[in-house]
Amino acid sequence: MRLAALDFLANRAGLVVGQSLSDARALLPDLVLRELDEGFTTQVFADFADWHSNASPIVAVHDDVAPWGDLMLDITGVAHLFGGEEKLLDRLLGRLRELGFTVTGAIADTIGAAWALAHFAPGRIIGGSELVQVLAGLPVAALRLTESQVFGLVQMGLKQVGQLYGRDRKALQARFGQSLLLRLDQALGGIEERITPRLPIPDYYAERRFAEPIGYLDDVLMTMRDLAIQLGLRLGTAQQGAQGFHLMLYRVDHKVMTLSVNAARATRDPDHIASLFVHRSDRLGSEYDAGFGIDSIRLAATSLAPLADVQVGAFGTDDGAADLDRLFDRMSSRLGPLAVVRSKPVDTHIPERAVRLEPVVARTDDDPGARPDPDLPRPLRLLPAPEPVDVIAEVPDGPPKRMVWRRVSYKVLKASGPERIEAEWWRSGQRLALLEAPPSREKKSDPRDDAQRKRPGLPVGEASPLADFDPDAVTRDYYIVEDDGGRRFWVFRVGLYGAESRPRWFLHGFFA
Repeated sequence: MRLAALDFLANRAGLVVGQSLSDARALLPDLVLRELDEGFTTQVFADFADWHSNASPIVAVHDDVAPWGDLMLDITGVAHLFGGEEKLLDRLLGRLRELGFTVTGAIADTIGAAWALAHFAPGRIIGGSELVQVLAGLPVAALRLTESQVFGLVQMGLKQVGQLYGRDRKALQARFGQSLLLRLDQALGGIEERITPRLPIPDYYAERRFAEPIGYLDDVLMTMRDLAIQLGLRLGTAQQGAQGFHLMLYRVDHKVMTLSVNAARATRDPDHIASLFVHRSDRLGSEYDAGFGIDSIRLAATSLAPLADVQVGAFGTDDGAADLDRLFDRMSSRLGPLAVVRSKPVDTHIPERAVRLEPVVARTDDDPGARPDPDLPRPLRLLPAPEPVDVIAEVPDGPPKRMVWRRVSYKVLKASGPERIEAEWWRSGQRLALLEAPPSREKKSDPRDDAQRKRPGLPVGEASPLADFDPDAVTRDYYIVEDDGGRRFWVFRVGLYGAESRPRWFLHGFFA
């Protein structure tokens, strides 16, 4: 076991990160230890990193050494908002120290150089030709190497980064591996190293900082409306619209709350954007927690698409499509994205596969080959899975004369058919589903939910998994039958009557 982090007193006593526990106890017998919870620490630091997106839209956790402790910000184009790079660095470090954190930082042209300076020469801002000279005086551990690589270099007398300049690269690679040359080139800028941001990079955003923190949700929504107007003007100048909108609330206790909504089609209408968040906020309830206050709010737009100005007034054409999309957006923001779905045709002959459900706010283009044939009669209501029925029919291939479904007998007066549908053998073993299932979340079951799932013909809110496709059902003969009460059913037969076999009958849908 080794030390992963130290407080001020442990540092002053001579302990170092990475030191073995036995050596540390030999120096300090009264050392107080706490076991490191890596999963919890990683998650807390990731949330802490998101809070820094109020200083730069590109924030990442650098996990080469550990998934916590190293925070990277791309400040390209944002330093002037804080009065320059030096003031930006002082502000970022200062507010963390005010919160009680021990923090160091640096600014450089490359990720490797910034990491090296932050750990071994903190507080410096370097760039250009100065980068090579400054790195030359740092220890080789500043290149983010493994312990074995650092130990081997020190044994050879190569203690500083500058001693690696000009040496035989093939010899270094053979002795210490390709990673040594990679880290050296990345630090010097010979090989580009990119940041992987934690939050989606906004294409356009508007933000507001407060002199005094706010806490009421009404104040947040009022500010959001003003930001929606600013964001709509910026999108309009660029002739762009957006489908994804993200509201980020930065709390004074270094936490950020993110609220995201999606629109069915690209939009930049401030009233429409604001209404989406208003309906979405109604679902928050007790989940909204402003903590000790919110000191800044940002509204960002993603998933851009070209959106030209629309003619309104006497020469405009109003076909109702825009109103329908707005209705979908309001319902989805209030009820959830999976609560409002549409039927999308699928290119298949199997009836239960012919349509799938997808959220209207994430709709995809229809396949022209999947459009149903208008000449083929299909029921208004199709059961998710065919249900078995007991049928009395003429042998060998006559239509039903009487059937029993759910212990209720129906006398058939009229019938038409059959329509033969062959099974798609290439789909054998696949599982049917009406709706793509979201990531599962454990929750207590509700008897009302179980009752809802048992009702035939209704898609379940989260997902409707059906039975595996049966490759043995190679042929189906469908009949349209009408009983003495005027009810019309869609039934089919699997198999034929024979000496050793008996067909099975199923009810699949209702015409009226």
